[in-house]
Amino acid sequence: MLKVIVPTIMLFPLAWFVPAGRLWSSTLTYSLLIALISLSWFYSTGSTPWTVYNLYMATDPISTPLLILTCWLLPLMLLASQNHVQADPTSRQRTFITLLVSLQLLLVLAFSATEVILFYVMFEATLIPTLIIITRWGSQAERLNAGTYLLFYTLAGSLPLLVALLALNLSSGGLSMLTMSFSTPISLTSWADTFWWAACLVAFLVKMPLYGVHLWLPKAHVEAPIAGSMVLAAVLLKLGGYGMIRMTSVLDPLTNQAAYPFLILALWGIIMTGSICLRQTDLKSLIAYSSVSHMGLVAAGILIQTPWGITGAMILMIAHGLASSALFCLANTGYERLHSRTMLLARGLQMILPLAATWWFLSNLANLALPPLPNLMGELFIITAMFNWSPWTLALTGTGTLITAGYSLYMFLMTQRGPSPQHLLSISPFHTREHLLIVLHLAPLFLLILKPELMWGWTY
Repeated sequence: MLKVIVPTIMLFPLAWFVPAGRLWSSTLTYSLLIALISLSWFYSTGSTPWTVYNLYMATDPISTPLLILTCWLLPLMLLASQNHVQADPTSRQRTFITLLVSLQLLLVLAFSATEVILFYVMFEATLIPTLIIITRWGSQAERLNAGTYLLFYTLAGSLPLLVALLALNLSSGGLSMLTMSFSTPISLTSWADTFWWAACLVAFLVKMPLYGVHLWLPKAHVEAPIAGSMVLAAVLLKLGGYGMIRMTSVLDPLTNQAAYPFLILALWGIIMTGSICLRQTDLKSLIAYSSVSHMGLVAAGILIQTPWGITGAMILMIAHGLASSALFCLANTGYERLHSRTMLLARGLQMILPLAATWWFLSNLANLALPPLPNLMGELFIITAMFNWSPWTLALTGTGTLITAGYSLYMFLMTQRGPSPQHLLSISPFHTREHLLIVLHLAPLFLLILKPELMWGWTY
């Protein structure tokens, strides 16, 4: 664990003391080295599910893929942000890189924490760098409004969780994840217990987000700079799913009855947010709403508490993180050239940027879960588990899958096909940096087809 945490901490002095001319190249190389070192976590699983590093830090098959995704994302964020921040003064560039590195450090500590209270602290601490990135580097005037939505939605959901965790700590004497799954499940019978159960899960459902408490996400995505959108889509939404997987083992007896309203919201949200995507004109807003739809499927998979459901949720979280982040990068490359996210103004790009159209096509296929990509495997696992739980859910999940295919094709056709407008004919071509950025998103996604058990969680 220290082989990743110590180099990440050393990125702070590097970002502040390296000469300005070498700032981006040195931090990018160093963070890419950390990402490659983190791959060794795949081989650290022993005879027991947990690999314990010290009293407060450990990894298991649930946290390992999310930790590696977090480390993999930092060099990609640096690659994507270079053009956006290049015009700023050097001190602001250094501050921006410092915020991205602090975000990685907090996420690594959150995913590897064995104490639930430590996880909660890190879970909340990620809000601070995200908020600063959105409100300071966002491009539109509404970014302060988006930051306020993000702050208050997250805090309103998290405060009941803190009270619930302190109450649980008082009654059980400890909140170590290593022992929680082996302790006797709590007998939850009264109405107060039901409220306590909801308090434990609502914070994670807001973070995912569940349909109904999702309004902060499209605002945050649309106003955030590219690095903010990438980290939100790829990792921060996954904190909610990870927290749910950890907490539901403690709340098990009541989950069977009390999960119904949340399951209904999750399944209905798949259809509703998919339908909203079909009538979006803003490209980033469309990709943000598609994230809500996919996370609804993940929430449903976790709440039914079956091995297949949790495995499907894990696969879909990792696959969605890479595919959604790639789509945001592609949307950003268009925005940097056109200074508009309206899809009608960016028609016919395939004739002008043919290789970029290939990246759009592959990313869209990943987003709509084409076989044999991991996105399809995750969705099939969850849909099968849901069908086994109740055959009626197939109507909702099946309709959601059709709508997903519809808005993915709509997004591709609107941006790539058709006649090219006159104002696009002088557009600058893609840089090598931007091609590399998309390849580093899609290559892990396609390689995971060959060895999907790396992200299966406990099942294997």
